Amino acid sequence: MVASAAGCSSTADAPEAAVPTPEASVTKLCRNLDKVLPQKLDGLERNDPEPSSELTAAWGSSAIILRCGVPWPDAAADNDSNPATVDGVEWIVEELDSGARRMTTGSRLAYVEVTIPKDQVAEVGAGPLVDLAKPIKKAIPKGIAD
Repeated sequence: MVASAAGCSSTADAPEAAVPTPEASVTKLCRNLDKVLPQKLDGLERNDPEPSSELTAAWGSSAIILRCGVPWPDAAADNDSNPATVDGVEWIVEELDSGARRMTTGSRLAYVEVTIPKDQVAEVGAGPLVDLAKPIKKAIPKGIAD
């Protein structure tokens, strides 16, 4: 068995996440974010997804997934999306057909997407966004991504 970056789980237990493919300047910002991400998010242990990448992170077994360097979401133009600001970080909030919730940062030089699975939406509330606000503000300056 191969140990994951989180330490105690095998890759067979790791969630899966598509790795974004942003331009080099955004990739650098995402790598900076990866260095300051918390080991716990709203009480959940970090459990990074496969394939392993500095552009993705996850917490918990029914994982909350973070992907950095994603494109601006199409939902931002929809009336169905809800903007929210949590501890100084702006988010576009989407309710997915699966019952999951996806939030994408706005007004940053790299867009960060956080997906909370359906079974955790009611439990976690804004907790994950509160825990992510400080690292995002530290690693990714305000501005508009290309």
